[in-house]
Amino acid sequence: MAIRAVITDWGGVLTSPLNEAVARWLEADRIDADRYRAIMRAWVKAAYDGGGLNPIHGLEDGTLDPAEFERLLAAELLTIDGNPVVAEGLINRMFAAFAPVEPMYAALREARAAGTRTALLSNSWGNEYPRDLFADLFDAVVISCEVGMRKPDQRIFRHAADLLDLPPAECVFIDDIDHNVRAAEAVGMTAVLHTDPDATVAALRELGAL
Repeated sequence: MAIRAVITDWGGVLTSPLNEAVARWLEADRIDADRYRAIMRAWVKAAYDGGGLNPIHGLEDGTLDPAEFERLLAAELLTIDGNPVVAEGLINRMFAAFAPVEPMYAALREARAAGTRTALLSNSWGNEYPRDLFADLFDAVVISCEVGMRKPDQRIFRHAADLLDLPPAECVFIDDIDHNVRAAEAVGMTAVLHTDPDATVAALRELGAL
């Protein structure tokens, strides 16, 4: 079936990699990096594999206020000097080094110019999005905390396809997290695991989405 829509993640696909932004934040705030990584490994594993609620799950589906997430995470962290980490503004500091990936933005514009529909499907961490660009880039926008669902819940993929008025089989989904790619495939989408812009753009061309 022909691909008629491109649905993309935001962080790590339309932005520079998350691990780069986090590394710069850890250095700037002088946070004990090993302690941070141990906490996040446990939280991420529970959010994607455990099936239960945890701070990441709640932050992404909107049941946990971002300020409370900041408090919970800061309480688990220490600086390299053993001092507490400031909770207020933690999320903004964490994502401050995100930079737009212009080849991916160009690909979305090229897709729309060719008549392919486009959508954003993002798990929000309470971060700011460049919403002033959305009208030029997307026919639909799905942000997890605003719809009460999060990837890899299959319902959110179907919701995005419904907003585009297309069956999942006519959509290609791009994400940098394997769990989310497999969930998209489970609902019938073609999925691309994003590793770098050149490879993703090449995959979109091969699929006929550009």
